[in-house]
Formats: sequence, C-alpha cells, structure tokens
Amino acid sequence: MKSRGFVLVLVLLILAFILIHRLFDLQIINGESYLTDFTMQIERTNEIKSTRGIIYDRNGYPLAYNELAYSVTFADNGTYDSTEEQNLTLNGSMYGILQILEKNGDDISTSSFSIALGDDGNYYFTTSGFNLERFKADIYGRALIDDMTSEEQNATANQMIQDMCSADMYGILGEYSEEELSSHGLPSSLTQEEILTLAIMRSKVAANSYQRYKTATLATGVSEQTMAEIMENKDLYPGVDIKEDSIRVYNDSVYFSTLLGYTGTISAEEMAALNQEGGDYDNTDIVGKAGLEQYFESELQGQKGSENVYVDNLGKVLSTDSRVDPVAGNDIYLTIDRDLTIAAYDILEQYIAAIVYQNTVDAREVDNENSESADEIRIAIYDVYYALFENNVLDVSHLSADDATALEQQVYQSFLGKQQAVFDEIRSELTSDNPTIYSELSDEMKAYCSYIVNDLLSETTGILNTDLIDSNDEVYQAWRTEESISLKEFLTHAISQDWIDVSRLNVEADYLASNEIYNALADYIAEYLKTDDGFSRQIYKYMIQEGQLSGRDVCLLLFDQGILEYNEEEYNQLSSGSISAYDFIRSKILNLEITPAQLALEPCTGSVVITDPNTGDVLACVSYPGYDNNRLSNEMDTEYFLKLNSDGSSPFYNKATQEETAPGSTFKLVTATAGLMEGVIDPYSTTYNCTGIYEETVQPIRCHVYPGNHGVETLETAIRDSCNFFFNAVGTSLKMQADGTMGDDNYGLERLLKYAYLYGFDSTTGIEIGETDPHPATSDVERTIMGQSDNAYTTTQLARYVSTVANSGTCYDLTLLSRITDSEGNLLEEQTPTVHSTVDMSDEYWNVIQSGMHQVTVSSSSSVFYDLSQNQNFQVAGKTGTAQQSTTHANHGLFVGYAPYEDPEIAMAVRITNGYNSRNATLVAKDIIRYYFDLADENELITGYAPIDLVPSGSETLD
Repeated sequence: MKSRGFVLVLVLLILAFILIHRLFDLQIINGESYLTDFTMQIERTNEIKSTRGIIYDRNGYPLAYNELAYSVTFADNGTYDSTEEQNLTLNGSMYGILQILEKNGDDISTSSFSIALGDDGNYYFTTSGFNLERFKADIYGRALIDDMTSEEQNATANQMIQDMCSADMYGILGEYSEEELSSHGLPSSLTQEEILTLAIMRSKVAANSYQRYKTATLATGVSEQTMAEIMENKDLYPGVDIKEDSIRVYNDSVYFSTLLGYTGTISAEEMAALNQEGGDYDNTDIVGKAGLEQYFESELQGQKGSENVYVDNLGKVLSTDSRVDPVAGNDIYLTIDRDLTIAAYDILEQYIAAIVYQNTVDAREVDNENSESADEIRIAIYDVYYALFENNVLDVSHLSADDATALEQQVYQSFLGKQQAVFDEIRSELTSDNPTIYSELSDEMKAYCSYIVNDLLSETTGILNTDLIDSNDEVYQAWRTEESISLKEFLTHAISQDWIDVSRLNVEADYLASNEIYNALADYIAEYLKTDDGFSRQIYKYMIQEGQLSGRDVCLLLFDQGILEYNEEEYNQLSSGSISAYDFIRSKILNLEITPAQLALEPCTGSVVITDPNTGDVLACVSYPGYDNNRLSNEMDTEYFLKLNSDGSSPFYNKATQEETAPGSTFKLVTATAGLMEGVIDPYSTTYNCTGIYEETVQPIRCHVYPGNHGVETLETAIRDSCNFFFNAVGTSLKMQADGTMGDDNYGLERLLKYAYLYGFDSTTGIEIGETDPHPATSDVERTIMGQSDNAYTTTQLARYVSTVANSGTCYDLTLLSRITDSEGNLLEEQTPTVHSTVDMSDEYWNVIQSGMHQVTVSSSSSVFYDLSQNQNFQVAGKTGTAQQSTTHANHGLFVGYAPYEDPEIAMAVRITNGYNSRNATLVAKDIIRYYFDLADENELITGYAPIDLVPSGSETLD
C-alpha cells in the first residue's frame, strides 16, 4: 500500500508540474529570466511614423517627396539558454540576412553607425565631438556619456570593433567550434567588412534590447528580390520581417541640393535639441540634416501615430486596437522657379567651362606666384592632368585592383617604383643624423613633408594636436615661418612638448624614452603612407611633372575607368598620338564631358541669385557646383560624403549664401547714393575730369582705363563708364566736414556706410538657409567706394541690394517660402513681404542712378546687352564689377542688374569666383534674361558646350 501511495503522489506531482508549465512559461531573454502567463496576451504600443511633408517649387513641381519602399526589420524575440547561444543564434541570423541582401545588391543601413573601414585595413570614426561620445556611450550601454569608463571614452575605432566582437558583447569572433558555427549558418572566418557589418546589425538590435518585441531596421529601400527571399525565410531567421516604409527622393538633385539639403537618421545631439524645443523624437527618426529640410523640420516632420499590439510570448501578433493614425507633415511651397534655376545653373556652368578652356595653356607649369597682374593668370595643362588625380576624378585605388586594365597595371607599376624612391628619401630624412632643413629641400620633398605634418598627422589622424601648439614657440616658428629646421627636428620637439598624442601610436609611452617614441612615430608615418591615397596622389603629381606618367596615359585612364564613355575612334587617336593630350582634354572641357567642378581649378565655382524686386521672393538661388543629395539622404553613402567633403570645388559650401568676396564696382551705386544724399555731388552739375589716376590719396589709385582716361564725367556717365576717378573724388568729398575741414577716414566711412546699411548690407537677408554675415569695410574710404578695401558680401546680399535699386528704395528681406499647407492642401501660412529698410531718395536721384545703369547696357556696341536693346528693343539696367583678390589669383567677375529697365520683373546678382572679369558674369546674366523673357530658343542658350567664341582669355581692365 505504501508503494502504491508513493506512485500516486508521484503521478499527482508530475500532473501538477505539467499543469504549471501549461499555465506558465519560463524563459531566458538576454540572459535574464521572465515568468510569463502561457495563455496571457502581452500588450505593447507600436509607434507609427508620420510621412514627411513635400517640398514644391512655386509652380507646384515636387522637388522633395516620399517614395514607397520596403525595409528589412528584426526583433529579438528568442529564448536562449545562455549568452553564448544568444550570440550564435543572432549572429547566424544576421549573417544569413546579410547574404540575402548582398546577393540582391542591397546594403545594410549604416547611417547611425559611426565607424567605417578604411583602405588601409583599419577602422576609423566618421563623426567627432558630442556625436562620437554619444555613439560610444550607446555601444557600451551607458545611459550617460559621463557613465563611460576612461577606457571606453578613449577607445579607438579598432578597439571598439574588437570589444563588440568579444564574448562579453556580440560574440562575433567568439571561440566557437566548427560544428557550432556550421549549425548556426556561420562561416569559419569573416572578412573585415563582414565583421563591421555584423557589428552594425547587432548594435541596431541591441539598441532595442530593453524593449522586447520592438523592431530594429536593418536595411531600407530593398529590392523586390530581397523582399521575397526574406519572406520565404522568416522561419529560418525568427524575428526578421518586411515592413512598408518611405524614402526621401529629390528631383533634379544637383540643381537644388545646396538649397534643400538632405535628411538622415537623427543624431543624439539633434535629438536632444529638437526634443528640448518640444519635439517627440527617438533615435530611429529621420530628420532634416541641412538646408531647407533642416530649417523647416518642425513643419515637415508631422505627428506620429500609435496602436496597441497584442502578442504571444514568442512575439507573434494576435490582435491590434486603439489605433491613432499619424498626421502627415505639412507641405512647403517655395518661391523658387524650377525651370529658371536649372537654366541658370546650366548657363553658369557653360561659361565657367569656357573660361577654363580659354585660359588653359600647353605648358608644364606657369609662374602664377610671381605674376605682376591677375590678367596674367593661366592654367598649365599639367595642372589639369594632376587635377584629375587630386580631385578624385581618377580612382587611384583601382589602379591596383584585380580587374585593373593593362594600362592601369602599367601605371601602377611605375607608381610603385616612384613610391619606393620617395619612401627611401622620406625615411632618410626621418632617421638621418644630419637631416636637411626644410628650406633646402627640393620642392617635391617640401610637398611631402608638408603633407606629413599638415594632412597626415594634423588633419587626418589628429596625432599632432594643433590645439596644443604654442604658435609663439620658437621651434614651431622655425618650422612654420622661417623654414630653418628639418622635419625630424620639428617632430622631435613636438614630442617633447606633448603635442603628439602618443596613445595613437600603439606604444606604451610611459615606458619609452623620447627617442623611442620618435622612432615609433617615424615607423607609423612610413607604414601609414603606404596605403594613404592622399599621399599617393602627391606622388602621381610629380610623376606627371617628371614625365613618368604622360598626359596621354592620364587621358586614356579616363576611358579605362569609365569617366568618359568609351569611343574607339578617340581612344585610337589618342593612343597613336594623332591627337595630343592637350587638345583632347580641352575638347572634353569644351563639351563639358569634364566639368570645371571635376577639375576644381580656378575658376570652378559661381552663383546666381534672381529675385522679384517687388516682394523679395527668390526665384532662383544657384550655387555651382551642386551634388546628388539622394546619395546622402535616407542611408548616407559614406564614401560619397567623404569625397564631397574633400572635393576642391567645395560643393557643400553654398556659393550664393556663404561665400563672400569684394563687390567690386557693383558697390558704386551705394557711393552714388551717399554722394547725392550727403549733398557732396549734384546729380547733373557735378563733374570731375578723369585723368586716369587719382592722386589725392596716400597711394594713387588708377582708373581701370589707365594709362587712358575718361575725361570729364558726370554722375550718370561715371556709372556708365565705372570711372574710379569720379567715385574716388566722391569718397574724398565724403570726408569733408561741415566746417570745410577734411575729416579722417572713419568720418567718410561713417557717411558712406549709412547708405550701405539702408541697402541691406548691415545684416543677412532673411533667406531661410545659412548665410554669412556681411562685412562692410573698416578702412580706406576711397577704395571702399569702388568696392575694394575689406568689403565682402554674399551673392544673396548683392541681389537684395540691386532689388532695392530696381524698385527705387524698398529693401525687402529675401525669402524662399511662398506658403505652407497641410497634406490635404489647406492653407496654413502664406508669406508676405517684409521690409528691412527704405532708401528714401527723390525720383530725380533715382532716375540718374538708374539711367546710368541703363547706359551700362546700351552705350556701346561692345556692350554685352547692346544687341538686345538695338535688335530686340529689350532694355536692361546693370552694373558690372571686377573684384581683385591678389595678383596670384584671377579676379572675381560680378554683375548686378534688373529687367526690363522700365518695369522691373526680376533683379539679379551673378558672381563667378576667380572668373577673370565682369564681362564673363555679364554674359551669364544676359543669357538668363534671354531665357526668362523668351528672347531666344532654349536650345540656343543651353547647348552643353562652352561658348568659347564669347569668352576671351585673361582679364580685361578692372571696372
């Protein structure tokens, strides 16, 4: 009986145990135990993203919109017996998903991950400052940056990847058997790229580890093939799914990128700032990163929705309720005219190309540094060849690729020989007991040594901490200014002064003498240079200069690397020598197959701003060159971003709103206003006899026609002729005090700048993107009145100024905003003109200034606008300006004007930086006016060719 009782109790215990496990399910999640009701539904709230608003041009054409896309998501819903099992399972899933993506040409989302793999095989950070610190804290699981240990705070990119691969974190490189790896779909070894990608994927999943069932987005905008294959393998990779998403798309991106900016995953710094302003952002949100996308972020973003989701203990959705639909962001309508902007950009590019074409000469080098005049500046064809390397048009790394062409391999072998010789010489300088002082080095070695200090150690790696350098230090001055010490002496001194961050050299500095640290630094430099593309480009420069790499081979590489579309006839002509490399490359500049932006030689930039002078609406805001913001939005193309960031033409730098130069003679309208309003000249009776040189200053000022002269000038003819002498005299008169005594320079400037401020030169224009503050002159009134001295303004500020002249005195703030509507088209806000200031001047005064501007365009058959006024009876008012930079750089070409003269509809400012002369800028303005007012066929104006018959070489006289 006792045994039967025991059996009965045992059976009852077993039944009870089974019942308990039917009611309760014990799980291990991320190393922690959870007891959940087997039959209970688990409730979670899902966030539903809103759709970003659309940005339209003034005519309703979408410039930025959203396109339906599909994303690969992952939620870690698994139960694991151990952390090791969790890592193996997740790594296997991540690796399998990665294989599907790569097979179908899709990529993992990397925009929020701040580490990338360099060409030298080392990992590096892609961010700095607060964002980098926040990234490190997130990876190491610290709620606050200050919570990190010193090791975590100082971790290099390589160290962070190593930490993430460890068993303590993601176990990517754990000590697993072949059987364990194979059973989880993992290979026996991983490439560095695969290690990085798995670390990125695991970090995305880990970011949501505190919220079980919340999904992480692994890839966005995937192909239909990927979508289908993921859906077919959901059982193989539990937690993976496909969700509908949207991606930001930009039409005509190169034309509008500097205005619109782009979007991307929010950074920690951005999230803190936006939430402080009342936003509701989390670390997965997409926000405006630059331009109007950033400025109108609060309007475009919309409001998130939500729904309650009920899942079982395995994460399977059982039901949903309490849905709150998201509210789409508001739509922005700009004042910008899409067609006008595109036409202005293309016309500007054609003329810049013509200037480059006309000023490129068949020479190994030109001595621009010692030129006596900016008129003499020329571009050596060898500089064009090198520019193709320097500005990353030709891919240096592909010369040694497995699929390199025969020519690429030949060039690379020549490079290796030259490289070894250079390394030997650098090693000798670094280790010699008697190194050569900098001033006695060859120009080539000077370039290499400067690169090591300025680029490699300072800018790229930060090993030389420039913030710590005492600029008054005698040894630093000997290196920087006097050039009287060697590279070795400078680096040795830098170590002794703790300017060198020894921790980056992977040595135990505490146990090394200074000479041992120096040797470690020398080894680091030598090793780094071997895989440094930037340094390689320096070597290619001297290979070209020395003839080791011919211009012909450089041009042929353009075909081999697909920069130019292959043309068998041209290729053979170039190979055989029947066409010279000089003629060939100029022909490609002529037809814009090679653009000024690609070469990044002066000139390579320009800007155009067109306004409605009666409202301040900006019809076109062109900055050349632009870029493809589609490649930066959504998931950033990091390689493309870094290329743009180092591009010599600075595409991120808005030439219309950020670049400042002297206004040149366009400023003389301010001087005319000051002279009239201060009573120092009469609009008609005041005359000055221009002798060609004004000698009432400490340093005589030549008129631009010197050694000629203009003779007797009135105000109207002085504006027409842009007579420096007349306006210099006005400047001197402005210094005359009421008692008849001559005041100082400041007194004259004060009287002059009072009117400059009324024209808007006292502040930014109000335009809704970043703009540089104007810089009114601080000295030398006589040169200030002709737009020189330290006057400096943006093209937008010049456009507001000439708009004020066009409408006879009302200075409007500029705006890009027309109106804001909700997603249903209901009007929420309509922009109205804002008056900044008023130039309260009599009609008589306005008439003489405006008439002088009209005479600029009609007085001579050589005027750019003469044929429009004579043959088409279309009248324009304008003022040209040629602003000096230095004798070693070509002058800047400027034009401001408006049309039609009698009843202005548009006002315009054009600047070609280092564009040689104002005529070139005026030609741009003329063709834009012809386009806007239908005075010529579009095909006649936008040809895709540089109009070299209209653009002379060199500079004309300053105006």
